[in-house]
Amino acid sequence: MCVHIEEASVIGRGTRLFAGAMAVVCLVLVGPSASSSALFVRPLPVDAVRDVVPNRVMTWNICNPCGESNADRAAEIATYAPQVIGLQEACVRDVERIRDYLESLYGLVYHVEYGMVLRNWGRCGGAPWSPGAFGQAVLSAAPMTDRVSVEYPDGGSEDRGYMAVTTVVGDRPVRVFNTHLAQRRQEAVRADQTGVLAAEVARQDRAIVLGDFNAVPGAAELARIWALAADTDPQCHPSSVGTCKPTTDWDRKFDYVFLRGIAALTHRVQPTPYSDHHLLYTDLDPT
Repeated sequence: MCVHIEEASVIGRGTRLFAGAMAVVCLVLVGPSASSSALFVRPLPVDAVRDVVPNRVMTWNICNPCGESNADRAAEIATYAPQVIGLQEACVRDVERIRDYLESLYGLVYHVEYGMVLRNWGRCGGAPWSPGAFGQAVLSAAPMTDRVSVEYPDGGSEDRGYMAVTTVVGDRPVRVFNTHLAQRRQEAVRADQTGVLAAEVARQDRAIVLGDFNAVPGAAELARIWALAADTDPQCHPSSVGTCKPTTDWDRKFDYVFLRGIAALTHRVQPTPYSDHHLLYTDLDPT
């Protein structure tokens, strides 16, 4: 008898690849009648990391509503297994499923906090009278405290906001912000939003600011953030021409990991077929 997919959650992290392999074996044995959890299992690449990577942080706009599999999203995250993950365009039910897959299939255990700004049936499903919540989420391998969720006074064409939590990165506490700014061609709205966000970031000695800013590095509305923090890519500055790697399918850099009081060691932009935004992660100097 094959192992039921939920039973994999008790398997240690060191055997996460075995858990994934067993899930695939179950699929082969039980065929089309398998549960939906097993039907969408995707094995990780051979060079995938084997456990949560300390000091690695990631931002990813997971694209909603895009009809993508949460199991595939989980596999993308598990390939790099950051310690801290900021998700945008996230529905609570999708994040919960992603989190469950990360644990049951790959042995990666995350805490989660939410910064939801609206309820939207078209994006997140649910009953028409009780639609699902939509906004930001932060997953962290370490516990999180002091969560705040702030909706910007003007969201533009859709409600937008930021969330913040305190967690431990590099054995030291750090404030992590996760935001999604107004859509393109709403520069004045984004400028007001970054003003709200920058006022809170400025209060922190150590901060990580993740998110989809919907603006290229040289955009005037990002000036207040640049004045407080550096991009994880040391070659990327507001005045940079051609040196900031694009993070979207339309060859624009909209996604950032800004660092205040923290240094980056390496970073990577990884295109993915499961969103119109690329994964962006950075490994931080633990000192």
